Amino acid sequence: MSGNSLNIIVVDDEINIRKVLSIGLEAKGHKVVAVSNFQDAVNENLRRSFDIAFLDLRLGTADGLDLIPVLLASTPWLKIIVITAYSSVSSAVEAMRRGAIDYIPKPFTPAQIHHAVEKLGRVRSLEQRLTELQEEIGRSLPDVEFSSNSPSMQRTINLAQEVAASDSSILLIGESGTGKSALARAIHTWSKRSGKSMATVSCPAISPELLESEMFGHVKGAFTGAVRDYPGRIAACEGGTLLLDEIGDLPLSLQPKLLRFLQDREYERVGDHVRRQADVRILAATNINLKQAVQEGRFREDLFYRLNVIQIDIPPLRQRSEDIAGLAERLLLFFGRKNHRTFLGFTDEALAALERYDWPGNVRELSNTVERAAILSKTPRIGIENLSLTILNQKTEVRLGDPVTLATIEEEHIRRVLAVSPSLQDAADVLGIDQATLWRRRKQYNI
Repeated sequence: MSGNSLNIIVVDDEINIRKVLSIGLEAKGHKVVAVSNFQDAVNENLRRSFDIAFLDLRLGTADGLDLIPVLLASTPWLKIIVITAYSSVSSAVEAMRRGAIDYIPKPFTPAQIHHAVEKLGRVRSLEQRLTELQEEIGRSLPDVEFSSNSPSMQRTINLAQEVAASDSSILLIGESGTGKSALARAIHTWSKRSGKSMATVSCPAISPELLESEMFGHVKGAFTGAVRDYPGRIAACEGGTLLLDEIGDLPLSLQPKLLRFLQDREYERVGDHVRRQADVRILAATNINLKQAVQEGRFREDLFYRLNVIQIDIPPLRQRSEDIAGLAERLLLFFGRKNHRTFLGFTDEALAALERYDWPGNVRELSNTVERAAILSKTPRIGIENLSLTILNQKTEVRLGDPVTLATIEEEHIRRVLAVSPSLQDAADVLGIDQATLWRRRKQYNI
């Protein structure tokens, strides 16, 4: 769907009005559903999300004014334009009081309709952009500039740009902190959906009980605390993109529901049995081996293949050391502005130390390091004295085959696995030992 395309519902009992509006709006690239009565309007609004509604106040024996709050309860962002041949000041005031946003008397001209749609389309775009900005404010990292001197990262960026224009699901795979969420936002920006909303649902950050509601929405009274209808992230991202971050933590109970949405674009809100439809592209990100999760029964195989239409691997920062200096400089500018300071960059010694370090926490760890240095530095140029001892005491990288003891190899391997594992149990599982043995090894190697 084009970024300027809107989903519009026309509710009018006159067939000629429905035809005229549908033809005119579809000619402008919008998607239109036209119905003739109160109940059909309610049913269509339950099944899919609309941006704008053209509503006649006379719907046979029903009053269009009564339909306004019903439509808004299901879709709070809906912009309702009342159209009627029985215009009066009192009916216009009452329509606005109940939630309509505009009022056009019959007969109207195509120019009036298109002007109203363009105006409300801009309002809808601004609302969606505001939602994205509110999410961005909560992020601690600046927007990533996707340029790289690393051949492996260049391949990743090129692939992401190539597939952005499609509507296929994409699986982003990379260690924690490599920038999976940032690349997902870039894919949305490069896509034809860029004019619509993008949202992120963090699968491990929300309890399994609330995760379904966050994704699909709920109706009032569906559970304790559900005091009003909540449309959910999928409905809010109609025409746009939804990122499911750390998809490997998606509960098994929710996986069939996500699979159904990926296959049929249909879903149901919690506590409701109405089948709804949405045009939302799903991106997923993970730092775990989903194939292994499938083998262990923690992730559905059919869902894995449905998500993994296109797989994009993001290399860890240690494999693209060519980018460290540039990333560090951009981060320093960002944190300088954030702390109302001006920096001249890093000393050669400090940059050399940053490039020697293997960054087990990837770009996120680099960001934390630069932010700390920006706060502690007493001079406009960041020196080695502003870097943490962990970075300064980095040992020379040990490789298999080097003339070192097995204990040295074991220590280095344990350090690296711990750096990228979300928990000690996960690290122990990867290493093939129990937690007690891992605890003893950490004590032995002072990790």
